[in-house]
Amino acid sequence: MIKFKKGTEKGDTMTTLLERFLRYTKIDTQSQHDAESYPSTAKQLDLARLLEKELRELGMSEVELDQYGYVTATLPANIDHDCPVVGFIAHMDTSPDASGENVKARVIENYDGKDIVLNEAENIILSPDVFPALLKYKGESIVVTDGTTLLGADDKAGIAAIMDAMRYLIANPDIKHGHIRVGFTPDEEVGAGVAYFDVQKFGADFAYTIDGGEKGELEYESFNAASARLKFKGISVHPGTAKGVMRNANLVAMEFQSLMPLFDRPEHTEKREGFIHLTQMSGLTEAAQLDYIIRDHDKTLFEAKKQIVRNAAAYLQSKYGDDVLELEIKDQYFNMGEVLKEHPEVVELARQAYRAEGIEPIEIPIRGGTDGSRLSFMGLPTPNVFYGGHNAHGPLEFLSVTGLEKSRDVIVRIAQLVARQ
Repeated sequence: MIKFKKGTEKGDTMTTLLERFLRYTKIDTQSQHDAESYPSTAKQLDLARLLEKELRELGMSEVELDQYGYVTATLPANIDHDCPVVGFIAHMDTSPDASGENVKARVIENYDGKDIVLNEAENIILSPDVFPALLKYKGESIVVTDGTTLLGADDKAGIAAIMDAMRYLIANPDIKHGHIRVGFTPDEEVGAGVAYFDVQKFGADFAYTIDGGEKGELEYESFNAASARLKFKGISVHPGTAKGVMRNANLVAMEFQSLMPLFDRPEHTEKREGFIHLTQMSGLTEAAQLDYIIRDHDKTLFEAKKQIVRNAAAYLQSKYGDDVLELEIKDQYFNMGEVLKEHPEVVELARQAYRAEGIEPIEIPIRGGTDGSRLSFMGLPTPNVFYGGHNAHGPLEFLSVTGLEKSRDVIVRIAQLVARQ
């Protein structure tokens, strides 16, 4: 495990790391679906500018905030031999699924294993009866919300871990490391995190996103992912004279949803099981819209789920006419395991770092995706490392302080191991 010198003891750096994370949570960086700008929300640049400033203050080199909102920097090597260039990447945005404005994070020290009242007025409770993972942290410190916003540990904890790892390496030059690149991206939560990311300019041989969940998670498989949007066209007339004329777009949309497999929903699936998830619906008699995400780890099953959507659309068109709906399916990213199986050494290096820090890797497929899912197919093999959080994308999100600390330590350890190659 990492040994901390006098003046940079574990307690002192942990205070720095935790304070850093809490500072980042105060900046609203929620991204937005279907925006025409990039980043999708200008407020993400508030954090980007702060990170640019802090990277310069740390003493990092080649610090840049580019026109797309990407923040990148370099920690130059302090060794006299060549080794691979490693990158560490985290995203700045938080999910559109819950508010990220006016986050009131609260640190609970020595958690007692009981219900946590997040918001007494609204009766919002974080309970181990519902989330038994809480019990893993009995006697430890955790960070929670006030029940009205998400926490933003996804992925501001990842950012904080990277930043503090760089601070620690700069403060301890006796720890040998090669060339290190760091990158912070916008819009990961809306599937566009690396839409304009220049892999060649970034210049890493491989990288790690710090965007996993609980301590120990090591992920190198992700979903294959697509979105589906259906626009339904109705015929609206006065309901008093509607017989034989009206076509209610809302009802056609409801009929479409009824054709989706009942148990291929997120609430009925786990592990490697995929799903077709209705994420948003809107409508009037004359027009309605349904938005879905389609996910599966297996490419064949992924294609089959997309075909289920196409078949249902075709059935309704045969029933009501071709003009009753328009369907658009867009692939978003693919299972990075297809790439990473060709680069097992990248995953093995992370395993070694985990075990050197006393952590047994929890190797599970991601039931989601990361920037690494797309980066891997762009030529930058990028597995995913934990940051220590749970229940992302909602007001019941919480973060293990120990998990955050260990995430930072693993980053430092990876840098050391790369230098020995």
